[in-house]
Amino acid sequence: MGVRRILKRSDTFVGLVHDLTKILKVLGITAKLSRRSRIMKRYLASNEMRKLIIGVGRTFKDDWLCSDIKPKSAKVMYLNATKTFPFDDNTFDYIHSEHMIEHISWDKGMLMLKECQRVIKPGGTIRIATPDLEVIIGLYRCNGDPLKERYINWMTNKFLTDIHVNKASFVINNAFRNWGHQFLYDGELIEMAMQEAGFVNIQRCCLGESGDKNLRGMETHGEILENDEINVFETMVYEGKRPA
Repeated sequence: MGVRRILKRSDTFVGLVHDLTKILKVLGITAKLSRRSRIMKRYLASNEMRKLIIGVGRTFKDDWLCSDIKPKSAKVMYLNATKTFPFDDNTFDYIHSEHMIEHISWDKGMLMLKECQRVIKPGGTIRIATPDLEVIIGLYRCNGDPLKERYINWMTNKFLTDIHVNKASFVINNAFRNWGHQFLYDGELIEMAMQEAGFVNIQRCCLGESGDKNLRGMETHGEILENDEINVFETMVYEGKRPA
């Protein structure tokens, strides 16, 4: 019997492997939280106007505290937005989240929005960008709309390479199941969720535009897609304020 097989059958060896795995996991979490604390403290100490991005992905903005559940840069803070945020009440002037909330369930999305409302200052503004369910479902009745046809063709060619026909039904199903999407909102639902979380003065904005200069040009998903037209077509943006 080979040494490897003997080791696999050894309860002691298996137990040691399990224990070592647990230790390494704890050490990894500890290091992640320690780095998060350093990034957070450094940002809060050096910025009088405090701005938080939730789910920054591959982008980065210097004057914002950029966070993500899977940081892709040493400058990005680890944050699981489905759990209690590691910030005091009334910490931030602005919060921005782009193409993130659709990746978590409705109840986790509500928790995230309520945490945003807690950590944002009275009078502070939240800005949420997310795919518009009404637009996605509307693909089913294309009616010769050239923009809808371009969207269906682009999505099929980009993400459904094993499908050999450009049909809205495939693109709609893909929107619900691809990229880790869990819950898609339409305008009515995102407004309702923001209101339930305690935000007021909720309004729909054009992509990249805002009445507040600090929130203009924030959306970058079009750069990731390498197609601004597609991003403008599918994305809705809402802003809301915490009551002063």
